[in-house]
Amino acid sequence: MRLAIVSTGHTKFGKLKQGIEELMLDVCNQALSKANTDIDAVDAIYISNFSSSFTGQCHLPAVLASKLGVDKEITRVESACASGGIALKEAAISILSGFYNTVLVIGVEKMCDTPIDQVTQILASAASQEEIKHGATFPSLYALMAQRHFYDFGTTEEHLAKIAVKNHKNALNNPLAQFHKEITVDDVLKSRVVASPLKLLDCSPVSDGAAAVLMTTEENALKYTDSPVYYIGIGHDTGTIDLKSRETISTMPAVKKASAKAFAMCGLTPPDIDVAEVHDCFTISELLQIEDIGFCDKGMGKQMIEACRTDIDGDIPINPSGGLKAKGHPIGATGVSQVVEIATQLRGEAGKRQVRDAEYGLCCNIGGTGATAVVSIFSR
Repeated sequence: MRLAIVSTGHTKFGKLKQGIEELMLDVCNQALSKANTDIDAVDAIYISNFSSSFTGQCHLPAVLASKLGVDKEITRVESACASGGIALKEAAISILSGFYNTVLVIGVEKMCDTPIDQVTQILASAASQEEIKHGATFPSLYALMAQRHFYDFGTTEEHLAKIAVKNHKNALNNPLAQFHKEITVDDVLKSRVVASPLKLLDCSPVSDGAAAVLMTTEENALKYTDSPVYYIGIGHDTGTIDLKSRETISTMPAVKKASAKAFAMCGLTPPDIDVAEVHDCFTISELLQIEDIGFCDKGMGKQMIEACRTDIDGDIPINPSGGLKAKGHPIGATGVSQVVEIATQLRGEAGKRQVRDAEYGLCCNIGGTGATAVVSIFSR
């Protein structure tokens, strides 16, 4: 049995007026409307949401059921920033097992109404509390990973800055992106230091937003669309939450293992992938993932960047949506949003950011400092 994505929904990302209930309802209605169906056709719903601390609202499944006015099997999934990828995986398993036929996956987060110091505390709950108690933050942990990569492989701040520039340029052609502002390498290098060597423009923003994917069996797909996108490879791995327990911090072992599982499932290899969305919560994260997925050898990511191979017209375009860096990063929505972008690319519906002749696409969604990784592969 093959899985098919038959419809999607996506709000704009950024500081939004809608509450979390309205965001969920919006993308739900978008996905159902595009598939010319209604909620009765959906057997179950999975909601990806990182933290109720942003809004004070727990029990989102019951909130959504109230908004929809129906009784449904609805489950909330949490795995830090990888919540969306995990929700999609669990939805896929539920269909492959025969338990459900058609499932809706919604990712949502409402962050921007929360004071930034509280946002920092909430985000820190997804890191090792031993590291946090000693003064670490996510920017500082990723800065340590960047410093190690610089030492091991000669990567520089300029290489990371070029990633930010690329993703902002891509976001100019994404009407749903949070930022529509082109930046330069000089802008990045001169922006405020957050945790050396990472600057403000190396970091993804705080965001509100939601995304949705309607998934069903291959046999049911043509009831909803003439252009299904097939979910052909799934890989998931969870490793240590703290950096000190890792053999090296210039790699993400969970990403390597999850990628190997996803490629093995579908029989593809990294050179087969035409377009990818990776989890660039910080610019160093994108660099680590393109190496650990296998798009190049370890330490060679900087050469890919220098040669513009990850640009929209390169041989492996990375983050044509603008990525977390410029599209935005409403945590629970991020992993689902990545899949929406890849489905849009494989259908040839991405407009000015369309990757030419895209047949296979990949998403890499991670949690924490890469402790959890979900790699998903899709085909048209």
